[in-house]
Amino acid sequence: MSVKSGQIQEQRLTESQKLAQSISHQQLLQASLVELPVTQLVDRINTEMNDNPALDIDYDAQEAPDYPDYTDDNEATDYEMNNEREERQSALDEALAGIGRDDEDLPVYHGGIDVAEEREEMVYGETTSFYDQLKEQVGETNLTERQRDIIEYLIGSLDDDGLLRKSLDVISDELAIYHNLDTTPQEIEEVLTILKDFDPAGIGAQSLQECLLIQISRREKSIVKTLMKKVIADYFEEFTKKHWDKIQQALDLTDMQAKALFDELRKLNPRPGASMGETVGRSLQQITPDFIVDTQDDGTITFTLNNGEIPELKVSQSFVDSMKEYQENKDHLSRQTKEALLYIKKKVDAAQGFIEAIKARRHTLAVTMQAIITLQRQFFLDGDEASLRPMILKDVAEYTGLDLSTISRVSNSKYAQTRWGTFPLRHFFSDSYVTESGEELSTRQIKAALRDIIEAEDPKSPLSDDALREELTKKGFPIARRTVAKYREQLGIPIARLRR
Repeated sequence: MSVKSGQIQEQRLTESQKLAQSISHQQLLQASLVELPVTQLVDRINTEMNDNPALDIDYDAQEAPDYPDYTDDNEATDYEMNNEREERQSALDEALAGIGRDDEDLPVYHGGIDVAEEREEMVYGETTSFYDQLKEQVGETNLTERQRDIIEYLIGSLDDDGLLRKSLDVISDELAIYHNLDTTPQEIEEVLTILKDFDPAGIGAQSLQECLLIQISRREKSIVKTLMKKVIADYFEEFTKKHWDKIQQALDLTDMQAKALFDELRKLNPRPGASMGETVGRSLQQITPDFIVDTQDDGTITFTLNNGEIPELKVSQSFVDSMKEYQENKDHLSRQTKEALLYIKKKVDAAQGFIEAIKARRHTLAVTMQAIITLQRQFFLDGDEASLRPMILKDVAEYTGLDLSTISRVSNSKYAQTRWGTFPLRHFFSDSYVTESGEELSTRQIKAALRDIIEAEDPKSPLSDDALREELTKKGFPIARRTVAKYREQLGIPIARLRR
């Protein structure tokens, strides 16, 4: 009796483990789809349909798109898909070949961008520099003013590939000399740890090995993840020299297991900074918005998801019929037929899971955009940048009940077309400045007011930072002179003497 009870418990444990793995895989799939903008989602669906014959287009459910289709160059898209792995492997080979070389040209720290370009970006959402993307994430992180100064300098010290090759001692000296900021390497390392949590994974790493380990650490827990980490941590030299046979022998892997592991290793990105680009948007011929926001004259605000060329999906009817046949005649089928139908069931389950993940993505995007519109309603009504209230990822997460990481994925690489222009979703997020009286002000509001004051000043007698502080105080923004100087630099506006 006890043996039977033990067998039942073991069976239940096995079933629960399988269920947990299934849920974990489905959650991982949903997370990956949520992060994709509409154009990349179309490519992802096409890839899935090529890999899974059980996934089919439901032509009967096709409806006219909510918004006119954007024209894409299909041949160019196919070319990029077919060569993505080769390009990444080439980049990885190049990075591995450069290990040990000293970099002579270090990046120069820049405080901001031209005012005209800033205005253009805010209205049309055409450009977001590598520096600006990281700065947006700084604005969404809870930091002291001192930590912000350090992390901004660290961002400016990153190489083009996103890695930090300056020693922390050198950065400490530079902060003291050029920014009158007395720090220790230990303090800088603490702030650098925060930067390493930013996206894309690997940013701020101090070596290629650390960069790859950071990317691996963000993967879902699995045996493959454990093996990948072991290869990079313990067999990095063999990895850099492509001694795959030695690695396979050391890990005691079969040929099939080794191939699967090496394929996953090749997906790692040795240049996370390059994936963000020097300027995102300039190289794109057309930005395809993921959301179409419509503001009526009576104050009604509605939005639709831009489905673009995303098809409605269904499980292939032939696979459904085969499953029915199995259910009805499973006691009279041959072993070979049962094995074939087992394969069919596996593909059907995968197709159903993918379809559910697509539906979950739509729901997640919809509730997130609704929260953004609700929290930033005034901006969608008047288009005035000064109307953007302080809002961070946590605010939207709390409003929607979704996880913070989910909101971050939704906000990444997606655009909203509004009555006032097309903006990246991260444009609607802004950190806050708390005055001595405890009043919370949007830094974006302050910057907009500062820019307006400078644009209206007498060119022959430009205002000093002290004078700008006084003017801002009159407008209801009582901030310190040092903060005025900081925001002015971030806007790319020179000091008064150079504005004559």
